[in-house]
Amino acid sequence: MDGGDDTEVATAPPPPLEWKFSQVFGERTAGEEVQEVDIISAIEFDRTGDHLATGDRGGRVVLFERTDTKDNGGSRRDLERMDYALSRHPEFRYKTEFQSHEPEFDYLKSLEIEEKINKIRWCQTANGALFLLSTNDKTIKFWKVQEKKVKKISEMNLDPSKAVGNGGVPSSSVSSSSRSHLSNGGYPDRSCNDFPFPPGGIPSLRLPVVVTSHETSLLARCRRVYAHAHDYHINSISNNSDGETFISADDLRINLWNLEISNQSFNIVDVKPANMEDLTEVITSAEFHPTHCNMLAYSSSKGSIRLIDLRQSALCDTHTKLFEEQEAPGSRSFFTEIIASISDIKFGREGRYILSRDYMTLKLWDINMDSGPVSTFQVHEYLRPKLCDLYENDSIFDKFECCLSGDGQRVATGSYSNLFRVFGCADGSTESTTLEASKNPMRRPVPTPSRPSRSLGSITRVVRRGGESPGVDANGNSFDFTTKLLHLAWHPTENSIACAAANSLYMYYA
Repeated sequence: MDGGDDTEVATAPPPPLEWKFSQVFGERTAGEEVQEVDIISAIEFDRTGDHLATGDRGGRVVLFERTDTKDNGGSRRDLERMDYALSRHPEFRYKTEFQSHEPEFDYLKSLEIEEKINKIRWCQTANGALFLLSTNDKTIKFWKVQEKKVKKISEMNLDPSKAVGNGGVPSSSVSSSSRSHLSNGGYPDRSCNDFPFPPGGIPSLRLPVVVTSHETSLLARCRRVYAHAHDYHINSISNNSDGETFISADDLRINLWNLEISNQSFNIVDVKPANMEDLTEVITSAEFHPTHCNMLAYSSSKGSIRLIDLRQSALCDTHTKLFEEQEAPGSRSFFTEIIASISDIKFGREGRYILSRDYMTLKLWDINMDSGPVSTFQVHEYLRPKLCDLYENDSIFDKFECCLSGDGQRVATGSYSNLFRVFGCADGSTESTTLEASKNPMRRPVPTPSRPSRSLGSITRVVRRGGESPGVDANGNSFDFTTKLLHLAWHPTENSIACAAANSLYMYYA
């Protein structure tokens, strides 16, 4: 995989990881109905791995914060000195949430715009504040989340010994300056007032003294709104390594934005034909190179990945490199193009490799080798006989995401029955692990309700616990298409995966 010459000494692949359950947020009980708005639709770790964000179909963004490093007195710098392979038990806690998007209606096009969060991307932190981008189908928003000190009323400037009537004072502490003003029962200079004061002043007049307490509260504020730049649904947003720009992609165009400018973007890729009847492929995913600010890649519904260089021209309709696998002679069928469509691409940390996910496989590409993928991992090959059924129930159009480990040794993606799969991609590795995200070993057994239940959790438990289920074949492969794990993310520096099963967020570590 390293692409070196034959004189290099071969190294043994790392041993397979033993994955363990870590945490779950928002777990359902047996028989509990899952609300559509609560289903998670996006997951993203920040660059340090100390924060995790999720978005859901109800337009909410929920933030989680790493706690085990703080509890143990460790810091991120200490963790960076540690060996990557060292097993840790990362722990996160709920930090805050905010409503990012609301449902809208486009009256010009008579089109409802869902509030569902399609993607979340973290931006660079500054002055202790967190910054992130979130998008639905049409509008991108730039958020700042910051701790604000709480201000409280600490004292009143009235001597409680002179309080009469309704002039009760909650605090006996009185500032010296306030006493001087009220020592005669009123203000020192009454001549400047237009209304008369009663003898003894106004004891019921209370002026609060506001001070800043040690308590803090988190405040999410929308800094920018990037709207009206896409005619089609936004499927991707990606930050540039320069920290100043980002891209947004829909089916036919990719736009380049400056974070500080919300009313102007530059169209850098446009695949829309002059006649829409000639349209043969659409953009499905796009991502900036992690270190080269002038390079980005985007995938298409025909199974190809194009690498483009922003230095070549303002409009990057011509690619620098094209990555696609040649079709085997005689293998073409009605489903060939559908299952070849790439649903997600991710760059490795160093930017040399690109991971792509189509319906059937994961593929790892070396950007220096465009003749074909360096590794192919079979994810849904057992579903090939079921393609007709998958087409009829629209499952064949499910868009599964993919992710790479920070050290580039492993890749992961989701599947049906809330399963996710981890593959070793080092030379000679045969690692292939399948785990059920929704299986919580600490969960107390709850009897399944007698009435028919649409709870995703109960369905999954029945499918995975016994091979007698009609949705499982002899090899344990599941044909239950009602539960699916579409979204997952790998911690940037540790072997830890966050994945979404319906409205629940599950954390696993190795």
